[in-house]
Amino acid sequence: MRLQLENVGKQYPGGLWALRGFTLELAPGILGLLGPNGAGKSTLMRILATITRPSEGRVTFEGADVHAKPERLRSLLGYLPQDFGVYPNLNAIEFLDYLGAVRGLPAARRKKRIPEVLTLVNLTDAAKRPLGTYSGGMRQRIGIAQALLHEPTLLIVDEPTVGLDPEERVRFRTLLSELSAERIVLLSTHIVSDLESTADRIALMDKGRLIACASAAEMVARTGTRSLEDAYLAQVGA
Repeated sequence: MRLQLENVGKQYPGGLWALRGFTLELAPGILGLLGPNGAGKSTLMRILATITRPSEGRVTFEGADVHAKPERLRSLLGYLPQDFGVYPNLNAIEFLDYLGAVRGLPAARRKKRIPEVLTLVNLTDAAKRPLGTYSGGMRQRIGIAQALLHEPTLLIVDEPTVGLDPEERVRFRTLLSELSAERIVLLSTHIVSDLESTADRIALMDKGRLIACASAAEMVARTGTRSLEDAYLAQVGA
């Protein structure tokens, strides 16, 4: 299972390049995205999620161009964007059942899978409460649940631990580690410790370009620093 980016770039109206010359291969495991605001992380994730088309280069999954025929990758994709909205009058079960139906999951499969994902994100006790009464952290967890609903092969999560308390963050990092054995997981976060303890590799981005891609230990060793955060600051000067 391979997802490849070959010289991918994205130019927005006005001539701004949000991404340029980006080449990277993703395989099962957790790839963390790290970079300052404006580095191009969200643009990269939107391209991989087939929401945005690249202006140049191409993305392939198992050798097939993703944007020429996006349906296959979309059927295997779980995506949690940074700005995730809910229907406030629905409860968690109703919301997940609706999204599962939209994605084509059979009713019997939804009935079995919804309790499983609610357990994974620790929302079983709040399953019948309207989502409008959820805290920010709880809404983030229901976002994680919907991304996992159809057992995706590719899981893309943008700032997934925002609003989660320390215990929930640890729980989520453990969950991602378990999921990554047979999946490609792309995790973007500004919380460096989440990547240091979870990611197999870290793609360091700045100004739309890939600066480095290595494990946390390799980045620390290359820069002669004591931590991933120090290595990050040494390379991007943020």
